[in-house]
Amino acid sequence: MKITRVEAIPVNVPLKPGMTTKTSHGVHATSPYVIVRIHSDDGLIGLGEATVAPRWSGETNIGSVAIIEGLFAPVLIGEDPTEVTRLRGMIESTIRLNPFTKAAVEMALWDLAGKASGVPVYQLLGGKVRDEMPIRMVVGSIDVAGAVELARQFLDAGVRCLKVKVGLDPVQDIERVRAVRELAGPAIPISVDANCGWTVSQAVTTLQQLRQFDILFAEQPISTGDPAELAALRRRTDIPIMADESAFTPGDVWTLTTQRAVDIISVYPGKNGGISGTVECVHAAKAAGIPCAMGSNLELGIGTAAMLHLGAALPTIASERFPGDFIGPLYHEADLLTTPLQLGPAAARVPEGPGLGVELNEDQLERYRDRSGVAQPTGQTTSITFEG
Repeated sequence: MKITRVEAIPVNVPLKPGMTTKTSHGVHATSPYVIVRIHSDDGLIGLGEATVAPRWSGETNIGSVAIIEGLFAPVLIGEDPTEVTRLRGMIESTIRLNPFTKAAVEMALWDLAGKASGVPVYQLLGGKVRDEMPIRMVVGSIDVAGAVELARQFLDAGVRCLKVKVGLDPVQDIERVRAVRELAGPAIPISVDANCGWTVSQAVTTLQQLRQFDILFAEQPISTGDPAELAALRRRTDIPIMADESAFTPGDVWTLTTQRAVDIISVYPGKNGGISGTVECVHAAKAAGIPCAMGSNLELGIGTAAMLHLGAALPTIASERFPGDFIGPLYHEADLLTTPLQLGPAAARVPEGPGLGVELNEDQLERYRDRSGVAQPTGQTTSITFEG
């Protein structure tokens, strides 16, 4: 099998009204991403997705397309797509950083390898260790009344775990968490995510006050600059600390674990530069005795499918203890798939078809194709439904 063509298609998919997510990084109201198709000479097509975000990794969909078409395609055409490890090395050698762009292409190679073998990607990763993965839905850093209403919609739909965004204002953060806990009752696990938004002193004080709400863990409470500061914060709270923005690479995981800075590592293929990168990060965490949880950049269907295969195959991604963010399609107007993934309300299931087990919806692709060259944010409030 040989690669004959590499396509990079920019898309811009809005979030559903009322599902706009607000964090200390800003407002996420629309998703200017990139869909990748890698064509082979035997007619198979591998699918990938770059969930690029300039405030997260410095990548844009326009830049991602340029890298894929200008740098990756020339070295991949004519190669055997099933040789994922070797081709990943070639991709890595063409440009530094840009993990979400690299992930999209590597994801498509895994999809092709699975289709060529006639087995799901999770089988290529060693087989399933779990049939379903508990999920958590996210309540953004919005006003208290809006947060309660959104959380109510989730709980009424059958959601069994919530994540509340914090990190903008400690006083409002505490009131938002208090209100969601009062609504949810004691049986629903609740985590918080500051997205680097607190100073060290704010984090110490705010986490102390959040203890009363039985917090499952606190995700990235402070900035990524100094793992020693994160370690010092961890020593001053009994709420488990999760690293997200601090943990892009296996080297990052090694640094965090040797510094005793975290209790949990958030992983997902976009941030980690691909499926292989996530596997490497998970193994680094496993060696240190640290569990992982599946994070998210609010992926569409293809990216979420890749996450599901990893979550199903890797025991260290402990979704039973720390429900994962297998949720991106639930927030968007479209997932770009012909058949929706089985997501929620309480747990997600991995697709069973060859490769990633998903097919691209060509009508949706054309509808949301970004021909402007500029991503325009949007946003507003609605109910949510679950597929599968």
